[in-house]
Amino acid sequence: MIRDITASDLRTKYRQYFEERGHAAIPSASLIPENDPSVLFTTAGMHPLVPYLMGQPHPAGRRLVNCQKCIRTSDIDEVGDTTHLTFFEMLGNWSLGDYFKQESIGWSYTFLTRPDLLGIPPERIFVSVFAGDEHAPRDTEAAAIWQSLGIPLERISFLAAEHNWWAAGETGPCGPDTEIFIDTTGVPCPRGGECIAGVCKCGRFVEIWNNVFMAYERTPDGRVLRLPTHNVDTGMGVERTLAILNGAASVYETTDFLPIVQRLIAAAGKTSEAVSASERDTRALRVISDHLRTAVFILGDPRGMSPSNHGQGYVLRRLIRRAARYSEQFGLDPHRWADAHTTVIETYAEYYPELRANATRVDEELHREIERFQKSLAKGSRILEGEIATLLGSGARTLPGQVAFRMFDTFGFPIELTREMAAEKGLEVDLDGFHVCFEEHRAKSRTERAASGLADQSAESVRYHTATHLLQAALRQVLGPHVQQKGSHITSERMRFDFSHPKAMTREEIAATETLVQQTIDRGIEVTSRVMPYHEAMASGAIGLFDDRYGNEVSVYTIGDVSKELCSGPHVANTREIGRFTIEKEQAVGAGVRRIRARIQSSV
Repeated sequence: MIRDITASDLRTKYRQYFEERGHAAIPSASLIPENDPSVLFTTAGMHPLVPYLMGQPHPAGRRLVNCQKCIRTSDIDEVGDTTHLTFFEMLGNWSLGDYFKQESIGWSYTFLTRPDLLGIPPERIFVSVFAGDEHAPRDTEAAAIWQSLGIPLERISFLAAEHNWWAAGETGPCGPDTEIFIDTTGVPCPRGGECIAGVCKCGRFVEIWNNVFMAYERTPDGRVLRLPTHNVDTGMGVERTLAILNGAASVYETTDFLPIVQRLIAAAGKTSEAVSASERDTRALRVISDHLRTAVFILGDPRGMSPSNHGQGYVLRRLIRRAARYSEQFGLDPHRWADAHTTVIETYAEYYPELRANATRVDEELHREIERFQKSLAKGSRILEGEIATLLGSGARTLPGQVAFRMFDTFGFPIELTREMAAEKGLEVDLDGFHVCFEEHRAKSRTERAASGLADQSAESVRYHTATHLLQAALRQVLGPHVQQKGSHITSERMRFDFSHPKAMTREEIAATETLVQQTIDRGIEVTSRVMPYHEAMASGAIGLFDDRYGNEVSVYTIGDVSKELCSGPHVANTREIGRFTIEKEQAVGAGVRRIRARIQSSV
């Protein structure tokens, strides 16, 4: 089953296969979700498509295929094993009210097994389907389709909702799924008949594909209702699939990871053999390889963030600083780690040209953050030395866990460093107390989830969404045409809008902007939308925020003579529905990027 296949080969085969079956290829959306408070990053291929899964027509049609950039950081502490990654690519094909189970399962099986495609032996394929509950029946239909393709019943597992029911979030589209596993060893585990794909943790089975049959919707009051149409949402991880096809022991040994890994080994003056012989070095190398790739993709994204203490910027800062710590452990100067960003760009720029376009920014931000971190470490060392001296003076022999955690959280001190410094003075560290603080912090701050969230599309959030268009138009009029949206965060209670501008706005500029927005609202202008070719949209004067293209066709929302933008919606029908607009705060969030926080009050 071992095949010499690259990520480029896999992406191309997948796209062409589904294009031949009527799917329109769409580009990867940004890693930074627009107007979605539920997640910090795009966590799955379906995330940018939520409006269309909810029934909004997609400009490219009812059958779609793409390879989506994704980030999940909920398991960041697990990175370093054979499978966990923070950044990954997700292949996906979608049916928006078109085909359903028969076609979806049949096409998946053919793509996996056909010799000129992935060529996986059919006898290595195991699947699971939904066992049924009070919301939906047992999925005997999916099981029957698998059997018709030659998968015997003993390789089909009926599992409960925790395994085979997929939902976009607490509310919204959901439905049963069928998960496809590959038996990577062909050797039954000691549990015998109890070794079930999707349940047994023996490592024999690896999930390669998940086909979700979205025929239901979970309402805010907890009911699960049948949708008038059905959708299909599938996901196949590029790295995990390559590991299976390449016969690699870990995702870090696949064709596209190897150049990054080898660059870092060479930069540290080590050999692959020596690293492989050291469990400590192997883990450190995996961490710095993963975090480098993720940091490059965040910084190189069209909506690229800068390291900060909030939101996506905080995640980026944590990744860079964590990589710097592990680089030191690996015997590699953190700045040389940062220099290896060029290998990441060279490896992926053909498919993600934005990386090369933002190469200078990537380079500068990585080195700048490492310098900040090194200064923070120096300051933290002085503070820790003071804490130790105070404890010694009081006769104490144990450094409190709260202090150890503060060193970790505020100054980025790994607990190992704190223990070493304490041990030099004859002190122990309250590790139990440290872990209690760590878990409490983790529980409070974990905003990333393993499954992606559903964008809030309440009436209030829709009003705020339209208001961001009016705000950008007003800012461009008051400050100049250089203003471009750099991100937004919308809930049903307020909006946050980031935009490019080199300095703080004056009180007069803020007041003028607020007045212009309100004047447009009060004019009661109709909001219209039209689907048109991308180049036609740009030629018409539409603002193409973040290069938001979906194939060759795009949705353009026009608000009279005030605003024309490429956007996936949704919006109010008339600006008068927005209500009273008030700017509450204007502040800096990074070099050349400002942020406005605003609220609207219904006029109804």
